[in-house]
Formats: sequence, structure tokens, C-alpha cells
Amino acid sequence: MAKILSQDEIDALLSTVSSGEESNKPEEAVDESMRSVIVYDFKHPNRVSKDQLRTLENMHENFAGHIGSVLSNIQRTMLDVDLVSVDQITYSEFIMSLVSPSCTFTFTAEPLDGACIVDFNPTLTYGFVERMFGGRGKVLDTGRELTGIEKSLMNRIVDVVYRELEDAWANICKIKTKQVSLETNPQFVQIVPPGETVIVISFQLKLLQSTGLMTLCYPYMVLESILNKLSAQNWIDATKKRSHDKDAETNLDNLMSLNVPLTARLAETEVRIRDFIAMKAGDVLTTEHKITEEIDAFVKNRRKYRGRPGLVGKKRGFAITEVISPLGKEY
Repeated sequence: MAKILSQDEIDALLSTVSSGEESNKPEEAVDESMRSVIVYDFKHPNRVSKDQLRTLENMHENFAGHIGSVLSNIQRTMLDVDLVSVDQITYSEFIMSLVSPSCTFTFTAEPLDGACIVDFNPTLTYGFVERMFGGRGKVLDTGRELTGIEKSLMNRIVDVVYRELEDAWANICKIKTKQVSLETNPQFVQIVPPGETVIVISFQLKLLQSTGLMTLCYPYMVLESILNKLSAQNWIDATKKRSHDKDAETNLDNLMSLNVPLTARLAETEVRIRDFIAMKAGDVLTTEHKITEEIDAFVKNRRKYRGRPGLVGKKRGFAITEVISPLGKEY
């Protein structure tokens, strides 16, 4: 038999249910409100949008593939280059992240204003040096500064980086890089104020037994003039146009090496079949073409030039006097 609740029990049960509903409502309200809250640090404003950062990421992914191939040839071994991150931080945070002694190059990228940085981690730097001197890339000491000869070797490496950067940026803005300085202490590198926003792009390079980071730093003031070009659609359109122009140039280069027949016709006339069959050595054919008139030259049976026949030394020649356009007009 089902138990029948008393009135007191019913009132207690109803009060419990109503209090439980009321207690859940504030929690749901708090959760919904928290979902719409985004933490924003006014000391570190995001001056470059996510779409623009994504364009920089795509651009430098292509750069990573190209620089890996070129450096592999220089090092005479396989070298993997992977894009690690694209971050937007302050310049002071970037400098504090660098290891001392370092191999830090500053360079300009005309027509952009200001200077940029490319930094090689000490492990990577000495791995390059070890390999270029014939070693296996194993680094024993990374706590010393570079010698003069080692700096010359790293200048060769960074020249390749500059060249590939110019090619990577060609779709957005044609730049011309120029090295400014090489520093082994990152604290001496001051290209912008400490609180200025910079875009830091990190690459991980794997060379035999050595693994290290190569870091690019673009100050916001350098990119400010071309931020409107750093959109995904603009980058895709520019890439397609450059690819089309490059294909057209390649096709033109391929056509330039082709051989085409060029013939100059002295005169034309018509003869009957019986006269043609009866022709023998010594017969003379008469034409309406005067000896003083110019003759036509044909390229694959298309009239292209007009000129005069003659001799060049002991060889027969043809002097072009007019070029006939594809529409038949002379110019």
C-alpha cells in the first residue's frame, strides 16, 4: 500500500524543491555571464588582429620550407625547419627570452620603417659552425662568445635567411634587406622602446645532434604601414597573381629557345602543268615582281617581315625594313 504523506511532510517537500530551484538559478546566471567575459590586459594590447597573424603564419610556413632546403645544401646534411609559434608580446619580454651570449642580427627591410631582428640560439649557432668545419654537429661548449671566423660563417647563414625573407614577403610587399649589426649580448639590442608591441615568430631547427630556435622579431611600427595588406584574402590573391606571372615568364623563357622556320620569297608566278612538266635546265621563268621592290619574309607560312635581299660577305642575306603586325598592319 502506498504511503500517504501528511500535510507537514508535503509542505517540507515543497519548500525543499523551491529552495533548490532558487539556488540553481544564480549559478546558471553566473555561468552564462562568465562565458561572455574575455580577459583583456591593457598593458599588452593586441594591436595585430588574428587574421593578420594567421597571414604571417602562412607566409612564414612557406619560408620555413624554403630555408630548410637551402640550409640543408649549405650544411651538406638534412636540416628540418618547423614553425613553432607566432606571438604578439612586448619588446622587453622578447629580449628577456633570449639567451646570452647570443647571435643576434639586426636588419632593415626597405621600404618598411625601422629595424627587425633575427636571433639564433647558441646551441644552433655552434651546431652550424661545427658542421661547416666538418664535424658532426655535436656542441660541447655554448657558454662562450663567437670568434671572428665563426661570426663570418654566421654572416653567410644569415645572408641566406635575408634572401629567403625577401622572397617570402614578395607577395605582400617587395622588401630589400640590409644588415645593421651583430650582437652577442641581447641586452645591447634596442630597436624599439621596451613596452612596444612586437611580433615574434619562432622556428625550431634540427641539425643532426643539435636542436635550437631561430627567432624573427618584427616591431609593430615596422608592420604598421602594411597591416591592411596582411589579410588572408589579399595574401591568397597576391600569391595567385605572382604564380601566374611566374608561369608566364617561364613559358616565355621556354619559347625563346624554340626553332622556327623563316623564309624569304623572292617572287611568285603561275605556270601551266604542261609547261611545268616540260621545264628543263636553262629555262627562264618570268614574274611580275620588279628587282627594286621589297620582298616578303614568312614565319611558318605567315607573312611577318618585309625587306630587301642582298649579300653579307659571301653569304646571301635579308635586310628587314618593316615588321608586319598580327593584324596585318605594318609598323
